[in-house]
Amino acid sequence: MPARRIHLVSNAHLDPVWLWEWQEGAGEALSTFRQAAEFCETRKGYIFCHNEAVLYRWIEEHEPPLFRRIRKLVRAKKWHIMGGWYVQPDCNMPSGESFVRQALLGRRYFAEKFGVEPRTAVNLDPFGHTRGLVQILAKSGYTAYLCCRPGNRECPLPGDEFVWVGYDGSEVLATRASAHYCSVGGKERERLEKWLAENPAGDPVIHLWGIGNHGGGPSRKDLADLDALAGERPDLELVHSTPDAYFEELGKRRADLPRREKDLNPWAVGCYTSMVRVKQGHRRLENELFSAEKMATTAWLQGLLPYPQAELEEVMRDLAFVQFHDILPGSAIPAGEDGALRMIGHGLEILSRLKARAFFALAAGEPQAAPGEIPIFVFNPHPHPVRGLVECEFEPWEPNFEKTRWSPTVYARGRALPTQAEKEESNLSVEWRKRVVFEAELAPGRLNRFSCRLEKAPEKNGPGIAEKDGFITVATAGLTAAVNARTGLLDVYRANGKDLLEPGAFRPLVIRDNADPWGMKVRSFRAVAGHFALATPEEAARFCGLREGVLAPVRVIEDGRVRTVVEAVFAYGASRLALQYRIPKRGTEIELGVRAFWAERDTMLKLGLTPRLKMPRFLGQVAYGADELPANGDEAVAQKWLALVSVADDAALTVANDGTYGSDWDGIELRLSLLRSPAFAADTWEDRLAVAQDRFIPRQDIGERSFRFWLNGGPLDARMEEIDREALVHNEAPYVLSYFPPGHGKKAVAGVVVTGAAIEVAAFKRSEDGRDAVIRLFEPTGRPRRAVVRLPALGARTAVRLKGFEIKTLRYDRRTRRFTETDLLERKPGKG
Repeated sequence: MPARRIHLVSNAHLDPVWLWEWQEGAGEALSTFRQAAEFCETRKGYIFCHNEAVLYRWIEEHEPPLFRRIRKLVRAKKWHIMGGWYVQPDCNMPSGESFVRQALLGRRYFAEKFGVEPRTAVNLDPFGHTRGLVQILAKSGYTAYLCCRPGNRECPLPGDEFVWVGYDGSEVLATRASAHYCSVGGKERERLEKWLAENPAGDPVIHLWGIGNHGGGPSRKDLADLDALAGERPDLELVHSTPDAYFEELGKRRADLPRREKDLNPWAVGCYTSMVRVKQGHRRLENELFSAEKMATTAWLQGLLPYPQAELEEVMRDLAFVQFHDILPGSAIPAGEDGALRMIGHGLEILSRLKARAFFALAAGEPQAAPGEIPIFVFNPHPHPVRGLVECEFEPWEPNFEKTRWSPTVYARGRALPTQAEKEESNLSVEWRKRVVFEAELAPGRLNRFSCRLEKAPEKNGPGIAEKDGFITVATAGLTAAVNARTGLLDVYRANGKDLLEPGAFRPLVIRDNADPWGMKVRSFRAVAGHFALATPEEAARFCGLREGVLAPVRVIEDGRVRTVVEAVFAYGASRLALQYRIPKRGTEIELGVRAFWAERDTMLKLGLTPRLKMPRFLGQVAYGADELPANGDEAVAQKWLALVSVADDAALTVANDGTYGSDWDGIELRLSLLRSPAFAADTWEDRLAVAQDRFIPRQDIGERSFRFWLNGGPLDARMEEIDREALVHNEAPYVLSYFPPGHGKKAVAGVVVTGAAIEVAAFKRSEDGRDAVIRLFEPTGRPRRAVVRLPALGARTAVRLKGFEIKTLRYDRRTRRFTETDLLERKPGKG
């Protein structure tokens, strides 16, 4: 009988940030890599494997001689670059395009510095893996995927080796290394023999070893012990190896392996909600990066702006780093949270300046303002028309000290649009600023111009809509919405004549939790400790800043031709919560603003709503896909939207968000997870929470936090065809600015326009080599579609077909004036 072949993959798992800050992580990378290089240089047959481009960048910057040694070892095949991503990110919450950038950053770096391109993607420590990864991997040059979590208890598999199948039918070989990735120094032989005894089947076997988490790698004793084991066990063939070599051998068994057509979840479900400021900042950085690219590319293609490649790449690295699997999930120490927020802020400031630069370049060719006109410009980054509400604040010609008020009307091409004035951000005693909300349709991929004119009018007496029979009701041709003045909750949501919600929607729930930020030992958060109740008039007054008197806890705060805004104030213990229902006068989408002042420890905040639908399925957006989510109350992870869809009712109810990921559905009530307040980096090892009992220990997300959701409902097919684009528009919001242009320069046109339902442009950018334009398309509904892609500034167009959930990357060569389909690394067929 041939010996069982064991591929020993020596590594040193190194978290750049976790129980330490990045500077300590960088220092540990230097010492770990230095020791590993010595082993590679002195021990025959030994190979060291490591991934994560950020660690190699630190070596390159802080110890160039060591970097040169590593390059030499890589050329000699003594050191293996595995994985090839920028970091090992969380593998559920980043958007599909973020995963593309992880691969793009890492693979370009390793190709440039080391001349290598690993074939196996490696994410050993992340806490679960979205199925959307498969297509991304296959179209980034990967043939295999190696992970460790979740284990068989959380995610039962027929075997640890399988063929993983993506939403579009893409495939990669995959292995779950159930022995995990870390050694205890001096005990590796014992660990390996124990695992082999418990797992007698399987050949070949991959075995990860090396001291890890804070770096470390191999020890001399472990190397000697493994050498001795190889000499003593003729039934085993132990070889120092690499993930690529293991999967090359495993590939010979591909036809016999089971096929997995699902994600690899769950584990640590608390991480879908912990450290919400990091999650919201991460989502905002994603949105701002991809919309800034679209804006800058539109200007660059027309010769209006040099493309800001270096600045955008710097932001890409910021985004990739904060996606690390102990940062984005919220399992780091307080300093880790602070560092992530600083890095997010760094990226956002760069993008703010880039967007302003692109805006002024695009607006330079606009005519000067006419007398009495206040121009408002809106850049729509999306390749399709966008209809919705535009909010803009601006400065009138001078402060108004009179008793009359400025009444604004916004025009588009001479036609008055539904417009209303709302409370501005400032709180001055005179009318110094104006805030307008107007309804408009934005032309695709370009700057849209609107004209605002002000007229003096008497001050309004108050809103036109008031409480009647205990309800504040807004009724339009397509929507009836009623907020209960006794509870502050949404009791009626009737879209196009169909009631889609039971009374009491958006009930704020307080959920029992504990101090573990991971939620390692749980699958759900369902135990209700209590719920917020409507505040008393006295509590509402104190919360809103009134030192005396009372204030109705439910009241209309804005009302006009565009929308009605109802505010409700709630109390629970020392916590307070304000809900704002922004109800439109046209359409069926209600925006919900939530401002929570949270003071509860080891507790969770959710919003509950019960649909009026028969046997609905629970769906959610995932990375470059959509999937069915648990219907048993287990905590689920999704991205920009959730949906409850009923075939029996031919209806769907959708909820979009701009920065939350967790939720649950038990077949009756949908609960949106807003925040948790566990301790920082507190584990539940051996079922005991390791939180000090003799002092104050801070908790996460105590204080003020804000959230936004968008509720919509309608016929099933139409709703599900529209939701992905709607959620993308809410996240990558149009850029709005009141500006008086100079009236000279080149008139800008649209950047990219796509004709065809549902299909999105996930990325519109300059190619990484600086020559061409890149357009990444995505079909989000699972149905085959056709579309026409146009670049108006270049007079270019092409027709495309996409399978359901397909990602398709087009590269437009400005010299040949031709479109070519490429992989996600922007390589043309036959290259790379």
